[in-house]
Amino acid sequence: MKKLFFLLILVISVLACNQKEPQYVITGNLDGLTDEGQIYLKKRKAGKYLTIDSAIVSNGSFMMVGKTGLPEMHYLYVDGKRGAGRFFLENLEIQITGSADTLYKIEVSGSPVQDEYNAFNDGLSIFNDEFRANYEQRKLAKDAKDNEKLALLDVQSDSIYKKYIAFQLDYVKGHPASYISPTILRGASYDLDGNELGEYLNGLDESLSGLEEVKTLNERAEVLKKVAIGQPAPDFTQNDPDGNPVKLSSLFGSYLLIDFWAAWCGPCRAENPNVVAAYNKYHDKGFDVLGVSLDRDKDKWLEAVEKDEISWTQVSDLQYWQNAAAKLYGVNSIPGNFLLDKDGIILARNVRGDDLHKKLAELMD
Repeated sequence: MKKLFFLLILVISVLACNQKEPQYVITGNLDGLTDEGQIYLKKRKAGKYLTIDSAIVSNGSFMMVGKTGLPEMHYLYVDGKRGAGRFFLENLEIQITGSADTLYKIEVSGSPVQDEYNAFNDGLSIFNDEFRANYEQRKLAKDAKDNEKLALLDVQSDSIYKKYIAFQLDYVKGHPASYISPTILRGASYDLDGNELGEYLNGLDESLSGLEEVKTLNERAEVLKKVAIGQPAPDFTQNDPDGNPVKLSSLFGSYLLIDFWAAWCGPCRAENPNVVAAYNKYHDKGFDVLGVSLDRDKDKWLEAVEKDEISWTQVSDLQYWQNAAAKLYGVNSIPGNFLLDKDGIILARNVRGDDLHKKLAELMD
């Protein structure tokens, strides 16, 4: 109690001495905190989470005092607990409540930018409800082996997803000076090419140019422009499971699918049978696949290759999301792929399911 009292006096003194200088004061009270435990405030930069501030828990509470620049997304971590809480930090008095065991559910007050973000997320709830209903119907149809119903639900799911993304991109267009727009744009940008992403970034207000999120998105746009449809596929070399180097360009001469995946990725494993079927059908006609694994556990990678009956060339540097080829191609979600022509020119991006078969039929049948 004495420690907490001393901390409060210290903070009041700091505030009194710096009345003209903006700063943040974060006070938190989370269920499940352990006294003397550590709380960390982090910020995402260049794909890494850097510690900005920290505090020691006292009587189940914590406090941080410091300065930040423009309002940006920050992350709250608790020693010994999984996950993180996300919120927009600005130079104001901010209160955090909730549970240390469910950090993703923390409630944040005192930040107008966070209030705007909460309201935006409330607007997404209708799509989340539709996704949930679609998922429940899909389970029933799968149990009933109703393939016709499953096909209709696939179409419905795609439609919901397109509306979900359109809602986010419309918000960015309509709120060019909002501090939350770059964060929304990052989440909605997975299917945008470099030119499309660049157009949205150019539409943002100049006042946001100093945000780390904007800088990262600009860098991503430049990477994506280099792997746009019609561009020559950037060459790279990675080792196969036996340690032999495989150069991408050594496989040119066939229609080639660069398939980014991982053993731990559920959607990738669900897509693998589809790629296997396409490979078996079109390989003799001049279709090949190069699998690039974002695994870091070699044994699990090879186990998945065997279980999923993958017979095409596989490579990896076992660096997880830092895989050099994935970074070169701007891949930040998997499964992801690039279809190349026989000369290594990019023909299509992220063709999956029936779309992959239709594209190959168009090219080879």
